[in-house]
Amino acid sequence: MLHQIDLSRADLNLLVLFEIVMEERHVGRAARRLNLSPSAVSHGLGRLRVLLGDPLFLRMPRGVVPTDRARDLAGPIAEVLARVRGVLASATPFDPTRSTRRFVIGAPDGASATFLGALLDRLAADAPGVAISVPQLLPRGGDVSVALAWSDALADLDARALDIAIIPHDDFPARFARRSLYTEDFVIAARAGHPFLREPSLDAYRAARHLVVSQSGDPRGFVDDALADQSAARLVALTVPNFLFALAELADSDLISALPRRFAAMHGPRFSVAHVEPPIALPRFDMSLVTPRPALMDAGLAWMAGLVEAACRSHAVRSRGSSSA
Repeated sequence: MLHQIDLSRADLNLLVLFEIVMEERHVGRAARRLNLSPSAVSHGLGRLRVLLGDPLFLRMPRGVVPTDRARDLAGPIAEVLARVRGVLASATPFDPTRSTRRFVIGAPDGASATFLGALLDRLAADAPGVAISVPQLLPRGGDVSVALAWSDALADLDARALDIAIIPHDDFPARFARRSLYTEDFVIAARAGHPFLREPSLDAYRAARHLVVSQSGDPRGFVDDALADQSAARLVALTVPNFLFALAELADSDLISALPRRFAAMHGPRFSVAHVEPPIALPRFDMSLVTPRPALMDAGLAWMAGLVEAACRSHAVRSRGSSSA
């Protein structure tokens, strides 16, 4: 007969303890989140080590480091806990009309600024007690790989610091569920009446003074890679940390900037900023809604993901009627 683990010895709270220690990488911080003493957390880890036959976490001067076995277990344990939470939540089904839940939706500001209006309208009508927080997602600086550039956002999803992430990428580890939202490309924006808008040639583009959106202040971006392919370069006169700031600066200057097409079409007119097609080929990005697969067992999160997807579609319908200079 195969050896079977006695589930009566497997306290579900130990899995919760494992999850929190895995997130915090520190016994003391995990204890504070769990409202336990550090000694109680250490005792629980001792029980888990016996149950799972592995040290799980190794003590270091500044906390603990998970073993390979602990890393392997992190995904399955998260899925088990998500299923249990889903079962418990089903006792009181999610009702958006009564819910006071807050959802955390991370996105680059060039994306969130295009769907938030439609999403808020829907919430006001159908779920007035539901709130959202929208932290800005930024790629990790210096990473050539697109997947690595957004790895911090995926880590926040794993840690449940984010419920949903909107990421300009289309290839994710199997533990994540992905919904394709739309394909984004870039236009060149400037104040209404800017000479470049009348003659958007490559020579005029190279001669212009440019604005780049960069949280870190690094003036080099994907446009410079495209120009390098043409044996060309540009002068970046200003960097700003987000796209809305970019619109304000474009409105009062002779700078030009590459902006996401949807964002420029939706918000440019408010700043008297117009846009034209770029004189060089620029990359296109698949915008994806990403969540951990186990999290979609949460009826509330699945509902919110559907609302975000619908809000993106509603903007697509409106933007087809917009025009550029």
